[in-house]
Amino acid sequence: MDSESARMSSAAEARFRIDYPNSKPRVVKVVALDAASERVVKRVAQQGWQRATFFTSIKFEGAARSGESWSMQAWLSDLAGRTKALVEEVAAADLVVMVSSAGTSAQAAAVIGEACAARKVMTMALIIGSEQRSNEELSKTLAALRPYASMLVIASGDEYIEEMLAALRA
Repeated sequence: MDSESARMSSAAEARFRIDYPNSKPRVVKVVALDAASERVVKRVAQQGWQRATFFTSIKFEGAARSGESWSMQAWLSDLAGRTKALVEEVAAADLVVMVSSAGTSAQAAAVIGEACAARKVMTMALIIGSEQRSNEELSKTLAALRPYASMLVIASGDEYIEEMLAALRA
């Protein structure tokens, strides 16, 4: 009697195989939430990424027009300084990574999280610079990000962001 492995590698079973890879790079949007994380995001963006887009800031407009469900209109700036609508960028993403430095309030996370939740886009938050901040300052940032991130990581160093994006197939 043939083993399961031997049967699966037979010519008769080969006709059921799929001849293309079962995974593709994710469309990842990386957003810096403050000035310190902006410097890190700009540096990380210089690496060779497959389908990652990097943004350096978020700007808000007033209340939504009647009939719109968003509490605010938000705009992102890409590395070239072009303005992009947050909602459109989220709609095209598989994953949104928010980068924040420890000790900041990360208020933009609420708007990004709202947009991602509406589109059912997974979110991740990375906190950098925790070694230079007190536990109270770190707790402030954690509390601001926790409700809006499926995965929340306190990065041991800036290089961790590059490693995490590579692991996520960005």
